[in-house]
Parts: sequence; C-alpha cells; structure tokens
Amino acid sequence: MTKSTNITWHHTSISKHDRRSQNGHGSCTLWFTGLSGSGKSTIANAVSYELFRQGINEYVLDGDNIRHGLNKDLGFSDYDRSENIRRIGEVAKLFVDSGKIVTTAFISPFRSDRDLVRSLFEEGEFIEVFIDCPLEECERRDPKQLYAKARRGEIKDFTGIDSPYEAPENPEITIQSGSVTVEEAVEQVLNYLRDKNIL
Repeated sequence: MTKSTNITWHHTSISKHDRRSQNGHGSCTLWFTGLSGSGKSTIANAVSYELFRQGINEYVLDGDNIRHGLNKDLGFSDYDRSENIRRIGEVAKLFVDSGKIVTTAFISPFRSDRDLVRSLFEEGEFIEVFIDCPLEECERRDPKQLYAKARRGEIKDFTGIDSPYEAPENPEITIQSGSVTVEEAVEQVLNYLRDKNIL
C-alpha cells in the first residue's frame, strides 16, 4: 500500500489547554498493563466510574472492545499486537487532546510498544499503571477460561504461556492486585492524579 505524502496537520482553534481550562482538570492516559486475569479491566473501569462520579471527563478504551471494531482486522501475531497498541496509542492521544482522562486496559506485553506509545505524549500525560499479579493467580481466576485453552493448545501465542510478557521497569503506578481491593486500587490511582495536579 502506497502512503500519501500530500497530508498536512491542521491546527484547530481550540487547544488542549483551552479544553483543560474549561473542564477544570487535566487530561492524560492511564495505561493499564498486565497479564490476562490480573484485573486491568476491572480496575480501569472502576477508576473511570469514580472519575465520572466526580464530574471528570473520562473514557475507557478496553482491549476486547477495541478488537470488535477499530482493530477487528488484527490477529495476535507479534506484528498485529504491536499495531494494535500503536493504533490505541494514537486514539488515546486524541482523547487527551480533547481534554479527557482516558483509561486503557491492554495486556500490551512488549515494553518497546509501550515505550512507543509513551513517546506520542507530552511529559506527564502518559501514566503507566502496572497491574502486578502472579501468573498462578491469573490462571486461578481465568475469568474467560483462556489460560485453560492455552494450556490445552487451543490458543497459540498466549501471553504468559507461550508468548512473553515484559513487565514495566519504571511504571508510574504499580498495583499489587492480588493483595489490594478494587477500591484501594482506585484510591491509589486517584491519589497519584491528585499529587500530579491532574485532578
């Protein structure tokens, strides 16, 4: 496919800072990463709900939901996983520009892909939230029975079984989801946002 070179970025009349000022709060991406079953989606949705309850402009981008639409043409090869994350990063950047706090819940197993997404944002706009949960606990939970299928060979290239997960080295937030409640995890994230004057 040939890429067009006749494309120009158009600046809009309303800036990201104008939207933040009108909203009365900052905007950022909360990038939840971790193994399947670690609690990413549960915690991300709970954070988003609490932000909404407080009158904050927010939105959730969930991995499974995105693959029903925007990324339904992608599989689970290393290339497709990277492209999946790249596209989500670009969408998340648009949400941040619109003045929202966007929570994303993606395994995003490769450190280089997460670093690429981080590079799209200004300093302080990309907040990596590592949902740290032992593989054994994730398998015990296995809400979608994916680990069981992977162990039987019914799913190939499954993260944590026959495809690697590269844990973040310096995440802004680490949540030990096996030892804290969802409510405690939410408060941990909100405290970070308050400390950084995003809320």
